[in-house]
Amino acid sequence: MKYSVSSYSYSQLRHAGLYTEFELIALAKEMGFDGIEFAEINTPAGKDKAEYAAELKAEADRVGIEIVCYSIGADFLKNENQVEDLKKEVDIAAILGVKLMRHDATSGFKDGERGSKGFDQALPILADGYRAVTQYAKTKGIRTMVENHGFFCQDSDRVEKLINAVADDNFGALVDLGNFLCADENPATAVGRLAPYAFHVHAKDFHVKNGNGVIPPDGFFRSRGGNALRGAIIGHGDVPVLQCLRILEAHGYDNYITVEFEGMEDAKKGVACGLKTLKYFDEQL
Repeated sequence: MKYSVSSYSYSQLRHAGLYTEFELIALAKEMGFDGIEFAEINTPAGKDKAEYAAELKAEADRVGIEIVCYSIGADFLKNENQVEDLKKEVDIAAILGVKLMRHDATSGFKDGERGSKGFDQALPILADGYRAVTQYAKTKGIRTMVENHGFFCQDSDRVEKLINAVADDNFGALVDLGNFLCADENPATAVGRLAPYAFHVHAKDFHVKNGNGVIPPDGFFRSRGGNALRGAIIGHGDVPVLQCLRILEAHGYDNYITVEFEGMEDAKKGVACGLKTLKYFDEQL
């Protein structure tokens, strides 16, 4: 098994001014990762995005680490130019040298448009958009993915419907082990459904408190069903990470596992502990 880390895991360090996005590449290598993925890239003032992407790729080559994935936002329901915008991001992904790119689907219909408009009504629009983007990405040697992310398109059955509606072998799933809890879905059940479609995997953990109780005022956010979640070090929370990894292995998944940490602990410690736990879990498979 190979391990990568999302730049998102280091958000504390970057926001505190301790590391630039560029410097995170060497940090990931020093911490023992085989790869790094970028959750967006934040182009410095005065630089062109393509130029900056080339600099990130050159630094990754210098330190000897692979950039494995490029993840960005998107919304096919709210941005009429989303397909063309995403094609430009595919070009950035190609400069980064990645073989995988994840982009969002939508956060749902605009306020006032909901009414009878739910996921089934959105599905044809989302499928057409993803299909157009993945067909372009295919010409660059890049596979595209949807992640169980963003509430509206988070449930495993919705992700599966979308993948089958796109019906292109260049399009699959980025399976985030923890994110299913945001839609109040059992992670092991959900991973079992999506494992056959997995192109890439995020290992993430959450502490969970039942929404019927009293929730501490700091650190938690609400799931769609009102339960409380707080980011945890991998293996310290309530996500059945080892069970999910066993399910993925049973379905033949042998690509990168990415550490995605969003807890309150020190980011370096949280990431390092998460990597150590994943390696320990790998010994149990």
